[in-house]
Amino acid sequence: MKLTVVAATGGIGRQVLEQAVGAGHEVTAVVRDPGKLGDVAGVRVVRADLARAGAAELREAVAGADAVLSGLGAVGKAGLGVAEAGTRAVVGAMREAGARRLVVVSAAPIGTVASPERPHPPRHDPGEGPVMRYVLTPAVKRVLRAHYADLARMEDAVLGSGLDWTVVRPPRLTDGPLTCDYRVAYGQNLRGGSKVSRADVAHCMLRSVGDPDTAGRILGIAY
Repeated sequence: MKLTVVAATGGIGRQVLEQAVGAGHEVTAVVRDPGKLGDVAGVRVVRADLARAGAAELREAVAGADAVLSGLGAVGKAGLGVAEAGTRAVVGAMREAGARRLVVVSAAPIGTVASPERPHPPRHDPGEGPVMRYVLTPAVKRVLRAHYADLARMEDAVLGSGLDWTVVRPPRLTDGPLTCDYRVAYGQNLRGGSKVSRADVAHCMLRSVGDPDTAGRILGIAY
């Protein structure tokens, strides 16, 4: 398949890129700084600052793609807003180029975070156990409030895009190995699932591309 990987130098984006190349896909990497990508054989590189990218620049990157996979998300306060702004730019470019399949990574708590399109979300995720519901999730949401607000607005853009989208919501990310031994739930988080490796999130995203049952669905993922 022809795949476009957005934010290909990030923690998850890099995993998506390497696994896609390893599986023999034809890959285009969208990056802000090509120097951070290094030498990845056979990968087409498109340079773009997704906070300010023009439509023509991104149209070139997504044109002809069977799927676009995005690992966009802020790293630190300096990147706040890039998930929403970058995703809206990608969605616009995909519409203009006629690309349909979009897979993005979000975060487990976002189902309970308010956004302009969903100002009154549920207070709790149906898949959470007591410890996650009353202790861990509230604590993390306080610390990462601005980051989660950005991701919630990003999800608004994806769900309203009219594309064949999938949103993957992992809990705490680790740098553990690829195991392919993770659980997935539709539309909710996973009871007892407090972590998952970036490598396995990337695997789930790539697997979703070829699974029509995941289109138009939100996936919870965890061990």
